Amino acid sequence: MTQPRAEYPRPQFVRPDWLNLNGEWQFEIDRSDSGLERGLRERELERRIVVPFAPETELSGIEDVDFMEAVWYRTTVTIPADWDGKDAVLHFQAVDHDATVWVNGEEVVRHRGGFTPFSVNLRHVAKPGEQATVVVRARDTHRGPQARGKQSQLYANHSCLYTRTTGIWQTVWLEAVPTVHLKRPRITPDVAGSSFHLEVPVSANKPGYKIKAYLKDADGEITTAEVRADLDLAPRLTLQVPADRVRLWDTTDPHLYDVRLELIDAEGNITDAADSYAGLRSVSINGKAILINGKHVFQRLVLDQGYWPESLMTAPSEEAIVKDIELSLAAGFNGARLHQKVFEERFLYHADRLGYLVWGEFGDWGSGVGDTGNDNQQPTATYVGQWLEAVERDYSHPSIVGWCPLNETHQLLHDRITQLDDVTRAMFLATKAADTSRPVLDASGYSHRVPETDVWDSHNYEQDPAEFAKQMADLVNDKPYGNTRDDKPLSLAYDGQPYFCSEFGGIWWNAEKAAAGRSGNSADSWGYGQRVATEEDFYVRFAGLIDALLDNELMFGYCYTQLTDVFQEENGIYNFDRSNKLDVPRIKAIQERKAAYEKD
Repeated sequence: MTQPRAEYPRPQFVRPDWLNLNGEWQFEIDRSDSGLERGLRERELERRIVVPFAPETELSGIEDVDFMEAVWYRTTVTIPADWDGKDAVLHFQAVDHDATVWVNGEEVVRHRGGFTPFSVNLRHVAKPGEQATVVVRARDTHRGPQARGKQSQLYANHSCLYTRTTGIWQTVWLEAVPTVHLKRPRITPDVAGSSFHLEVPVSANKPGYKIKAYLKDADGEITTAEVRADLDLAPRLTLQVPADRVRLWDTTDPHLYDVRLELIDAEGNITDAADSYAGLRSVSINGKAILINGKHVFQRLVLDQGYWPESLMTAPSEEAIVKDIELSLAAGFNGARLHQKVFEERFLYHADRLGYLVWGEFGDWGSGVGDTGNDNQQPTATYVGQWLEAVERDYSHPSIVGWCPLNETHQLLHDRITQLDDVTRAMFLATKAADTSRPVLDASGYSHRVPETDVWDSHNYEQDPAEFAKQMADLVNDKPYGNTRDDKPLSLAYDGQPYFCSEFGGIWWNAEKAAAGRSGNSADSWGYGQRVATEEDFYVRFAGLIDALLDNELMFGYCYTQLTDVFQEENGIYNFDRSNKLDVPRIKAIQERKAAYEKD
């Protein structure tokens, strides 16, 4: 069998010695989560699954969409003998939701959260040349608060919620590292100073060790920097770019510099090295404007759910990731909200190289406790930890121009501080502490509970362009459209921040069902508002909604719902299988006219 998803999973911190563990593993469903008591940790498992595809998917070979309280995986791998003198690190890019891992019978790591990576050094349980039997249990209850994103808590898909993902859904791999080694760097672009600031943690501070960094472009080496690595837990370096080699990263010229890092011992030997890259790009705020490299770049974003028919949240191939970005660009978008999911890092790599603007988001949906009152949403402390893991993973990607830890939290504003208030503020402050270089939106749409949030927004699925334009127009009077429930406020007062409509449109269209006279929501067809009657009506409505935002000189961008249909949700620019649904050049032409915001 050709190995699935064989590409290197961490493209911004690359070492040469690694082993992809994707492919066929032993597998067993544990519906009642009694497997530990029944001995599943010790014995062979009954079935086979293709990792990294979740058992709900066609590509996994299982295709079981019923609830699974737990699932088990087992495989045996020989750690390459030529890694002698190094440690083997076992990496899981994402396992949904609570994972416990045993290697050679010993528990080695636990992790909570279905969207972020975790790793463990195997030095104490398996060495180069030895076999490692890896057993994974993933628990994934559908009850209670849990960060699920768009995964349905009912048996079937419904409205804008989709088939669940359980267990391993991104690449599993081994990596060889020296005992003393580099950890993943933070690379911060400094456009004003024409430089990159590097923060490079090390696993230990050995006397006489130092770090050397190289910056290169297509013409060769540009500059180097060197710093002692025996004093600070995270040594810092600055790579200065001379004026004649400065080339900014933007949507029209997504230039990337190569970065090489070396850890050098007291005798001058290179003991560890890794390759990375960086883009010289700034994000700033001036009044209601969010500027890219100091310019008014209108953000024509699309809502991207990141689901595929045959593989759900896992891209079926590297080519599928690239295709989604190319389809978006072809339709006139220059970026995306990566919606209710922390996307695979390979997506961000291609966004970096294609000049595609991205807002990073956490898949926070699933915190509801069953009512729509004052305390209906109760995200827990683990949301903060999981989100920080995502920010840390993705910090150095130039394509990311903003962070959005929460989406559509809907809780009425009242005179008591709630758990939602606490966690919203914690996630906002944690993001600001982790990254001072990008704006943070406390919650996309609905409940803005942080008065100093960098950005304000709304979600508005009004389908009449004239009424939509009217609702958006009061931004000029510092009274932007805000989401309410029964005319009661969900948010603290607006304070003049940059503003955009971060979800709108969602125009419901399916030619076959329209021809059959179907106009209402059903189990196999769902959308926002009144379905258009004809394809021509789609273009008229689309243009009217787009024009309302392009004509608003204070609107820094928008996010249209959505890139593709997803199962029953039929409001995409493309079909779920990525085939053409509409006249894409016409969609692009509607979006590409100059926005009033674009003053440069």
